[in-house]
Amino acid sequence: MVQRRQFLGRSAAWAAAPVLATTAALWAAPAQAQEVLRIIVGYPPGGATDRVARIVGDKLQAKIGASVVVENKVGAGGRVAAQYVKNAPASQPMLLLANPAVMVVAPLVVSDLGYDADKDFVAVSEVNSYVFGVAVSSAVPVKEMQHLLAWLKANPAKANIGVPATGSLPHFFALMLGQQAGVQAEAVGYKGSSPLLTDLMGGQVPVAVDTLDTLVQQHNAGKLRILAVSGDARNAAVPQVPTLKEAGVNLAAAGWNTFFAPKAMPAAQVQRYGDAIQKVMKDPEVHKQFAANYLDPVVSNMAQTQQRLVAYKQQWAPVIQASGYKP
Repeated sequence: MVQRRQFLGRSAAWAAAPVLATTAALWAAPAQAQEVLRIIVGYPPGGATDRVARIVGDKLQAKIGASVVVENKVGAGGRVAAQYVKNAPASQPMLLLANPAVMVVAPLVVSDLGYDADKDFVAVSEVNSYVFGVAVSSAVPVKEMQHLLAWLKANPAKANIGVPATGSLPHFFALMLGQQAGVQAEAVGYKGSSPLLTDLMGGQVPVAVDTLDTLVQQHNAGKLRILAVSGDARNAAVPQVPTLKEAGVNLAAAGWNTFFAPKAMPAAQVQRYGDAIQKVMKDPEVHKQFAANYLDPVVSNMAQTQQRLVAYKQQWAPVIQASGYKP
């Protein structure tokens, strides 16, 4: 987290009058130097969205010549953060870093949402994408996707698929996976990835769907087995693991993290932040940090981001609505 700069006096006279010196320096400094951009994240520190915010935020400060602070406004699956940014005064520079659960799923299933994803926000820049993994405990003898589908079909009463949260993309992806197996799977929602993985490795839930970055370390440690990934191509983090399509399952999906500005923010300021974020996302050092977190960096301008968002909604809205899910 970046702190405000301190302006230091240049003479003994200033040193003798620190209050006056500080005041004079602040008046002399450019207005932009006093700016503080707040990046609001709807999830606890340490999660994928939070890590993305801090990686980008650390580099963004130099691009905009201002302090950047990441704040976690946790609650209601990210919706509290969206409500907070929507209601922020235009005088407070603020961006929301959000994923599909907040901007695609919630608007379709939550009646008292407290914000309009289309009318209250402007998509600024997508910064990363991620895929899902389908995993079982290493103690389970199933080693291939087709074997798992056969087991689900033979044991429909046990077709419980753990997901990190109800209403998340892994939730709906788990339902789609059940359809591929010809069973009505039950998505078992957890309060985050940590308890999900604990139960998966302990045998309390037979199979799990979660973002790949949360599964890789335990997979490499031999504590669980990723059977397939949801991307269109194999993932560099686990190159030996096939895609679902390679495994004979006609499914593919990905999620993302995108910066959104409140509608009240002036268009010129939105553009300035968008341009700066693009520059950050071209930085090779940022790419290395994303790779270390098993995340795929994306460079995207405002128009490209908006186009992808529209296409994403068209892809997922029918799936979410057909599920009949309500919080």
